[in-house]
Amino acid sequence: MASDVAAQSRRAFWLKHLHQWHWVSSALCLIAMLGFAITGITLNHAGAIEAKPVVTEQRTSLPEALRPALAAVNDTAKPAPPVPAAVADWIAETLGVTVADRPVEWSAEELYISLPRPGGDAWLSIDRESGAVLHEVTDRGWVSYFNDLHKGRNTGAAWAWFIDIAAGACLVFCLTGLFLLQMHARNRPTTWPLVGLGLVAPLLLMILLIH
Repeated sequence: MASDVAAQSRRAFWLKHLHQWHWVSSALCLIAMLGFAITGITLNHAGAIEAKPVVTEQRTSLPEALRPALAAVNDTAKPAPPVPAAVADWIAETLGVTVADRPVEWSAEELYISLPRPGGDAWLSIDRESGAVLHEVTDRGWVSYFNDLHKGRNTGAAWAWFIDIAAGACLVFCLTGLFLLQMHARNRPTTWPLVGLGLVAPLLLMILLIH
């Protein structure tokens, strides 16, 4: 009798804590899981979803007072020098583009900065002699934007941390769910056949249909 009471007490303890971790992790990762599930579908059918890229350009001219700063840069230096601080500040104020920490491709004629972004692309060039500035942005739409968020493409360190934290919450959700299945499996005979199906089905697809 005492052993039965102890076993029931242990079971109640683990059920309580597993349920608590299960619902907390599900609350944390719910929106992220929905988002990644939806974008998983849109990525899988990317070829069937029509995208019409929209290209916009901004043209302006670098003030004459800032041009000597570009002329003074050694375009053959390794590693490539960054954009001069005064020029980077002017670009941020005039075009709303941050280039201070971006890699720069220098040549004798111009500087070129690639500005990749989720859901599109962008770049900026400045003619070192005339000061002509061209900033081009390509927007491929919201579906492409969220697909790139799913892949972590050109999203920066903050989003990478978010993906890792959301993935950790999903792992806790799945593992606590597995332990809860084990604890309730005795009264639910279809539990392990369904879990087995979830394992065997993708394995068969990988072995038989993916080449």
